[in-house]
Amino acid sequence: MKTAYRTHTNGALRLTDVGAAVTLCGWIQRSRDLGGMTFVDLRDRYGITQLVFNMETDAALCGRIRELGRECVIQVDGKVLERSNKNPKLPTGDIEVEVTRLEVLNRSKTPPFTIEDNTDGGDELRMKYRYLDLRRACVRANMEMRHRLGIEIRNYMNTLGFMEVETPFLVKSTPEGARDFVVPSRMNEGEFYALPQSPQTLKQLLMVSGFDRYFQLVRCFRDEDLRADRQPEFTQLDCEMSFVTQEDVLSTFEGLIAHLFKKEKGIDIGPLPRMTWKEAMENYGSDKPDIRFDMRFKPLNAVLKQGVFGVLDQAEWIGAIAVPGAAEYTRKQLDELTDFVKRPQVGASGLMYIKCLPDGTFKSSIDKYYTPEQIQAAAAAAEAKAGDLVLILCGATRKTQVALGQLRLEMGSRLGLRDPQNYKLLWVVDFPLLEWDEEAQRFFAMHHPFTSPKPEDEALLESDPGAVRANAYDMVINGVEVGGGSIRIHDRDLQNRMFRALGFSDEEAQLQFGFLMGAFEYGAPPHGGIAFGFDRLCSLFGGAESIRDFIAFPKNNAGRDTMLDAPSTIAQAQLDELKIKTVK
Repeated sequence: MKTAYRTHTNGALRLTDVGAAVTLCGWIQRSRDLGGMTFVDLRDRYGITQLVFNMETDAALCGRIRELGRECVIQVDGKVLERSNKNPKLPTGDIEVEVTRLEVLNRSKTPPFTIEDNTDGGDELRMKYRYLDLRRACVRANMEMRHRLGIEIRNYMNTLGFMEVETPFLVKSTPEGARDFVVPSRMNEGEFYALPQSPQTLKQLLMVSGFDRYFQLVRCFRDEDLRADRQPEFTQLDCEMSFVTQEDVLSTFEGLIAHLFKKEKGIDIGPLPRMTWKEAMENYGSDKPDIRFDMRFKPLNAVLKQGVFGVLDQAEWIGAIAVPGAAEYTRKQLDELTDFVKRPQVGASGLMYIKCLPDGTFKSSIDKYYTPEQIQAAAAAAEAKAGDLVLILCGATRKTQVALGQLRLEMGSRLGLRDPQNYKLLWVVDFPLLEWDEEAQRFFAMHHPFTSPKPEDEALLESDPGAVRANAYDMVINGVEVGGGSIRIHDRDLQNRMFRALGFSDEEAQLQFGFLMGAFEYGAPPHGGIAFGFDRLCSLFGGAESIRDFIAFPKNNAGRDTMLDAPSTIAQAQLDELKIKTVK
């Protein structure tokens, strides 16, 4: 009688094991019937081992394996042999196991898609059968990498004296930020918990408690519209430190990210450059610039406002990028770019261009308004060279900069300049503390209401709130914001001033955040912190755009779990118990 299901995993056997008697378990990846012999690839989490069934030595055994399809779970006994036809692509490719006993542990229906790296299953089908999708080696590798990063983070943070503290999932709803997911309370009729968008106020309270250095790999929840890098529930690395300046926080977490790149990718990232928010917007049209390639903006107001072309003469800002080697773009390609910038997501009204031809001449969509010398001057102001294509947008300053930023990224992608394995990191600092919302006719916090203003701007909080810079910082990798944080407000009076700048009455501030304001009266230390999107960090390390590939059981773009069929209706008895009435 066997005392163990297996002696080895399917990724373990090597040439040094030749001659050993082994017991293996796993799923049938595929089988190949060659008449006298049948070869089976047996798969588990650890790898693949080739099994050999010999018709001459055991015809009955060979017949049994031929009856089994893919994904059946089997156990085999056998002897390790050296392969005559080795497979250098597999760690176990030098050996095979000649099977002497077969036990079927569980049969499988034919899977709805092939369990291979290059599967024939679409996204929705694979999400419905995610437990099968997770058997694929490429998906499993993503989850293994996520596990390694989590272990490295915990070990690194521990060496720096950080303590992992779990914070509650049932908290108070707050009006700022994204929409909350709310949870009805059966014991408190008509009242609701909210699932935390982040543990922001809780980690600040831990600093008031004297914990000094906190971190947590924590689940967070936001009821917002989804896209490739968003999920309604996600994981973030949440951190907070007491008695620190901005410089302390940046150096600490730059060290963490450098450690992760070295351990996981074997890359030395070096010191991270820093860029102010103002510089990022003026040069790249984004507060998370992709600096893997250049194409920085060049203002053309001085050379193109000549009183000859009303569209440009009336524009607040005229900006250009010089696209290297793209002067050969056809009319069709230029029309495609025009359609791109006119999309609602980009929002430009049109596109102008100057082709800097290799022979030193210029061809432009605006040459009927300008002399050849003026066109040449515009190309020179854009720092274009022979063979380059100058793309020009105009309009309201900030809106046009954002649109040109989108066009810059599009050209970077078209020219192959956004290699996901080429990592460029930077810190963006000195964000505006507040941003004005035209529809609501009030200021909102660009990060959150607990971000401290730069000390030198604090006096402007009442007189010119839009000019106040935040003591805030974001880490950007390849044009993706992976982490953001700030030095926090720790003084009740300053926090009250911040709430007033956001349009809160004293009563509203007390109702929503009285617990935090009260804590500030009991010796709150200066503190600051940062939070990293852990799913997003994993996707960047894996060279993928979507974070879904790095989450075991993700939701689709409609926020649905098609595997569990959630969200779903609940029984009327449950609704009655919660005192919730449905609208028919």
